[in-house]
Amino acid sequence: MSTFFALSTHWKSYDVFARQKLSTFISSRPAVLELAAKYKLLITQLQDDTPTPKTSEEVEDAEKLLFTEMCEICLWGNATDLSLLTALTYDDIQKLQGADARKAQEKNILVNDLSEAYTTLKAAQNANPSGERRLDIVLDNAGFELFVDLILAGYLLAAGMATQIVLHPKSIPWFVSDVLPADFAALLNALADPRALYYTPSDGHSSMNKTPAPISDQEATELSFLFNHLSTLHQEGQLTIRPNLFWTGAGSYWRLPLSVPTLYEDLKGSELVIFKGDLNYRKLAGDAMWPTTVPFRTAIGPLGLGSGIRTLALRTCKADTVVGLPEGEDQRLKGTEGGGGDSGARKWAWSGKWAVIQYCDGKA
Repeated sequence: MSTFFALSTHWKSYDVFARQKLSTFISSRPAVLELAAKYKLLITQLQDDTPTPKTSEEVEDAEKLLFTEMCEICLWGNATDLSLLTALTYDDIQKLQGADARKAQEKNILVNDLSEAYTTLKAAQNANPSGERRLDIVLDNAGFELFVDLILAGYLLAAGMATQIVLHPKSIPWFVSDVLPADFAALLNALADPRALYYTPSDGHSSMNKTPAPISDQEATELSFLFNHLSTLHQEGQLTIRPNLFWTGAGSYWRLPLSVPTLYEDLKGSELVIFKGDLNYRKLAGDAMWPTTVPFRTAIGPLGLGSGIRTLALRTCKADTVVGLPEGEDQRLKGTEGGGGDSGARKWAWSGKWAVIQYCDGKA
């Protein structure tokens, strides 16, 4: 389908899923407004040079907790993958998001290597505080998930955890809600005029014959602050988009070193490469039916130890492929309600309820 559009005269850049992406983002209004308010407060505090009465240990603990929370926000943003929303109502989408939902989901992170990732970025910051330190994010879904990806990127830059962040989108609308380069501009444009954005009824509002309530002056100010901060980062070259057809290919990421050596060498220059979402995780692991206890560093093959690339996967599970679990964990989860039971199927890994955050230091 994408080829047909590419060969046309007037439809070359048409994204058949664009309306769905925007509608789902509008339906995420409560979480968007909550995070915009949190973001304004956080960035303002990070930019405040007033000396703190806290000890260095207290500051370090606070920074680590903040890093963990921001990454987990980014992780659970993937719970709104459009491919899983076909049967959800407007209210259902809202329940998947927000602070209360994230707190309830913490126990569902089966493996959490954020501490190692934080240590890596903090060590790089301490070793080279005034030098260039790049972080890459291989994107997954547009809409609310891209929004939280940008929240994470803006925080990491403001906190000095990186000096440049490179975003890697898909090149064509491959699977419903995949991020395209145009989605970045579309999201910023939407944030540029938040009153108009939320004056337009989403599909959820339309189906219920509801008119969205106008946002408050404070909410508009907070969204405008977010837009201005992200726009400035983009204009100054700290937040950039770098598409490559490799991310849209059908094969696994094991092919990267030989099939696109220039991209492979480029990623080696990053302090950390974050891979978002289920499909990127499956491609990292070759989409193979590994025993669930196989270490993550083994399952990602050529991108594992000795690769020169530090990898962090943020993944809510939506398919059978999963590695790095403790012995017996798969069987325990199969025994939970809807987990698969005696059927032998790994149904617990299909819904996005469970997640893994896994790290491999390929520079070690």
